[in-house]
Amino acid sequence: MSAVLPNPFYYLENFQCVLDWIAQRYDDLLIDEERRFLARFPALPQASRALLTRMVMRKGSLFRASKLHYDEIGCPDQAAQALLSEGWLEVHPPLGIEELFQLLRKPELDRVFDLSPSTQSRKTELLESLRDAHAEMKPLAAWHGEMQEAVYAVKIGPLCERFRLMFFGNLYQTWSEFVLSNLGIYRYEDVAFDASSRGFLRRSDVDDYLHLHRCRERFDQGEYLDDIVPDIPAAPLPNSWLEGRRQKLLFRIAQQYERCGEAERALAIYRCCHYPGARLRTIRVLERGGKIDEATTLANIAAAAPENEAESQAVQRTLPRLQRKLGLTKAESKKRSTPESMSLCLSFSDDCPSVERAVCIHFAQDDAPVFYVENTLFNSLFGLLCWPAIFAALPGAFFHPFHHGPADLSSPDFHTRRTHLFEACLSQLESGAYRQTVVDTFRAKHGIQSPFVFWEALDETLLMLALDCIPPGHLRACFERMLIDIPSNRSGFPDLIQFWPGARRYRMIEVKGPGDRLQDNQLRWLQHFAAHEMPVAVCYVQWENAA
Repeated sequence: MSAVLPNPFYYLENFQCVLDWIAQRYDDLLIDEERRFLARFPALPQASRALLTRMVMRKGSLFRASKLHYDEIGCPDQAAQALLSEGWLEVHPPLGIEELFQLLRKPELDRVFDLSPSTQSRKTELLESLRDAHAEMKPLAAWHGEMQEAVYAVKIGPLCERFRLMFFGNLYQTWSEFVLSNLGIYRYEDVAFDASSRGFLRRSDVDDYLHLHRCRERFDQGEYLDDIVPDIPAAPLPNSWLEGRRQKLLFRIAQQYERCGEAERALAIYRCCHYPGARLRTIRVLERGGKIDEATTLANIAAAAPENEAESQAVQRTLPRLQRKLGLTKAESKKRSTPESMSLCLSFSDDCPSVERAVCIHFAQDDAPVFYVENTLFNSLFGLLCWPAIFAALPGAFFHPFHHGPADLSSPDFHTRRTHLFEACLSQLESGAYRQTVVDTFRAKHGIQSPFVFWEALDETLLMLALDCIPPGHLRACFERMLIDIPSNRSGFPDLIQFWPGARRYRMIEVKGPGDRLQDNQLRWLQHFAAHEMPVAVCYVQWENAA
């Protein structure tokens, strides 16, 4: 792996690659301003294009000329001229006091506001003390006559953000994906998608994504909820995965209302929300509000047709309580099998502060090694066996070269769209071909990004032990449950696994330290293991020297 990119303009090539991609695949979604940018940008001098790309890829929209010196670009003021002519940059923009504080260092601020250099206030404290007295906007030189340095404002930030969204299909992936790929730090599966593959089909989809993103940012920044809710589209969005994002945001807002004691506002949103968990929260808010009849009716509906295992589990706990409050006869609950339980009292050591590691060491034997795997092992085995199904080039699944996994991975129809592909992979568990497939994929795809395979936690020793000791029927039972609800069922696996290679058997161990208890998703997996006679134990640990 090379640590240095030989072409000093590598970032410009990457940016141009995105622009070419957008021009080729999204022309029907563009407006005149965007088409003009795509046409004009390649015609500018290389230094000008490089400077703009550097600024677009950096944080913020305001830059001092002294912070724009790059060897391959040369004088930033000279390179900026063509960008100013195009209207893509503005020089000497008016600055408010907050922008001023972002641009200047503390000694420079002392000069601007004629403060003693010995002033110990931090920049944040100084800003608060000066904000009210300096509400005006003015260029840097007007703030202090000695500061004649040019300041540039990028005017096309939103346009470039839209291009980045259209290319990646999200805003969490950044321009650094190109660099990490070029350096070999990240490697991606080569999926054969065609030129028509793209993340957005309508311009309104891009607009809706950006609007929801801004609303979510406002929520994350703690803005008053009553100001955000009216700005969230009231009607369902035509794009199903964008509608899922809208529903999730509404669910989070309702949760926050509930935490703040605004039960009625929370309830109004929960009632109209279809995000997983909203119906259960509705039941609980109704119960807390004394509306037991309505809560019981809704709980019975949920019990008859649960949206997932998590809701079924929660409702089975809630219904008896509601029935008692109504004076009804308690329905006979199903008997649940309990996993094997063990208790240990171990000596705490600073060398091994993790309770899982301590149990791992306690049980390990030369002929029965123990591994701390948690969710990594079964997910990785699934990802290796089902690699062709996961990375199948279905419409809408892949639309750029930097996908960590299919874009529809969390969609309800992820499995159904690939039913025959997954069955072809899982059928190898009956034929015995799965062992060679898993090993071949491990060697051929090692290090390539995958939503399931944890390369750093998996080596060939652990892989072969798992294939030798875990019966294929047990693997199938786990993989099929994962496919029922991938977002929920990828987690909850026990912490440890122990192998007895001589006897070709294994045991999973869930570790619980002092005061810890089994989580709901762990309980669901334990019930599944019991139903399929898979060996598992829960180990409860106390420290000898807890005091």
